Amino acid sequence: MIPDTVSLDISHQQLNLSTIRPIAASEIHGIAFQGAILWAIDTKNGYLLKIDPLTHNTQIVNQEHWEDFIGVTGLAIADDKFWFTSQQNIYYCSLNDQTFTPELFTRLSYPANGMAIWESTVYISCQKTGHILVFNGETKQQITRLYAPGIGIENLTIRGEELWVSDSLEQTVYCLDRATGKIRFSVLTPFEYPTGLGFYKHPQTGEDVLYVAYVNSEPYIRDNPNADPNHELLYRTRTFIHPLYFAYHSEGNYALSNGYLVEMSYVEELAPLDVVELQDLEWRIALPADTHRQKVRKIEPVGLPFTEVVENGQRIAVFKFDTLTPNTRCIFGWKVLLEVWSIKYRLTPKDCENIPDLSQEYCDRYLVDNDDLAMHTDIIQRAAAEAAERETNLLRKVYSIRNYVYDRLSYGIKPHIDTPDIALRRGVGSCGEYVGVLLALFRLNGIACRTVGRYKCPSSPLTRNLPLEPDYNHVWLEFYIPSIGWLPMESNPDDIIEGGPYPTRFFMGLAWYHAEMAKDTPFERLVINGSILNKQQVSIGSVAINHVRFTILEELNPAKNIQVSMDS
Repeated sequence: MIPDTVSLDISHQQLNLSTIRPIAASEIHGIAFQGAILWAIDTKNGYLLKIDPLTHNTQIVNQEHWEDFIGVTGLAIADDKFWFTSQQNIYYCSLNDQTFTPELFTRLSYPANGMAIWESTVYISCQKTGHILVFNGETKQQITRLYAPGIGIENLTIRGEELWVSDSLEQTVYCLDRATGKIRFSVLTPFEYPTGLGFYKHPQTGEDVLYVAYVNSEPYIRDNPNADPNHELLYRTRTFIHPLYFAYHSEGNYALSNGYLVEMSYVEELAPLDVVELQDLEWRIALPADTHRQKVRKIEPVGLPFTEVVENGQRIAVFKFDTLTPNTRCIFGWKVLLEVWSIKYRLTPKDCENIPDLSQEYCDRYLVDNDDLAMHTDIIQRAAAEAAERETNLLRKVYSIRNYVYDRLSYGIKPHIDTPDIALRRGVGSCGEYVGVLLALFRLNGIACRTVGRYKCPSSPLTRNLPLEPDYNHVWLEFYIPSIGWLPMESNPDDIIEGGPYPTRFFMGLAWYHAEMAKDTPFERLVINGSILNKQQVSIGSVAINHVRFTILEELNPAKNIQVSMDS
């Protein structure tokens, strides 16, 4: 296996920082650190947990009063006081009080979610109002309110002049200016549904480590001896606390978070369904690219050797066959060792004012219908005009078009991809059909864009050294802002709420599990004498079976990521 020759990043192991799974905890909603102690609230059981972050030893502190804490979501520790939110109420009590008798601080008009304390200032998040409310801790009067950065349930913590916010639906942690509420940057979390966060100062190194709590459900196979068949598919809730590593690159307007060293292989198995014989065949397969969030450490062939060419900046593996017949059987492909990270760009509409015009080269390449986008049809042209809403700012225009498409499409898988006019009329689309509609509407509005893909690693970062196989391939897109560069945007994963509001987690952002390849070139092609064979001549799917595998080897720290040009 490739990693035998590679030095793995084990910095978090050296610090003895690992995933914390408190025994008996069901749903942790809110965590806080008090020196070397981690406090956590289990909202389902009502347990106030005291945890050693190094040994993971866990105690239930409110042993006789747990019923009073069922439903608590926010948690903060200040001096010897324990603060928490319960429905519309904000309470505090002394940690030295064995009866945990709460005192009411204030009552809101809507349910309170998370909270944080800084000296005599109290911060409270409220999803219903979309704000973070700021109170004077002594007078109990509201001082001001800040706009909440996301649309989900948010929890808070404070580090110096920074207010940190986790958002359950956005799968994001935001770093805000504590005084103004302005977003400095944001990072994607490696798991869905973050429910609490807090900074821990490691006693040996003095390093500030951000821990994030999560609550989500996972499928599992239950062996039921009373059923026939005895195996049942069920879901269970899991909760845990995991370090969130991040690195902010202000010059590139992006932040990286938890990365993983991944071994990926793409292999074709020749097994023709039809009688086909090809002479002097070149089988071309795109290789993973080096980007801000992805670095190729090593590539090696599988089965057969290949040569390498570069097309439009994209590395391509070329396998050559003198003769391919119906009886030919072999496997061939590549195996690559990848560093992959989550990335989130932070740009505002103001950053996109007074930008230069798109170059003629980009107009000719990225504003044309070169991929069966049905840009000439009435339904697509009407949609392009409606979606832009007379917006002139490029970033706002992209955002408006995305929301327009999400309003009119729902996700669904089909055997083949229809053109954007058919998908838009039908109202249901796969990731490829979402991309097709978005490309068509962007290009008709003068926004350069391109398809990107090709696969996603199964999102199981805690599953190490086991081969994982994706169920489907996947495509997303990139749009271009002159003088800034290419920015990623997912196709459909943010379309999760009927009618909106929609998260922006993957608007100018990608999760760690995306494998980037096939930019400005098809992912896989058959070529004879310099001519590309189309599907009518030979379909790759009728000639070979593809095998895609990912193996997650190690978690990485993004501070060691190598920067490359945004225009790559």
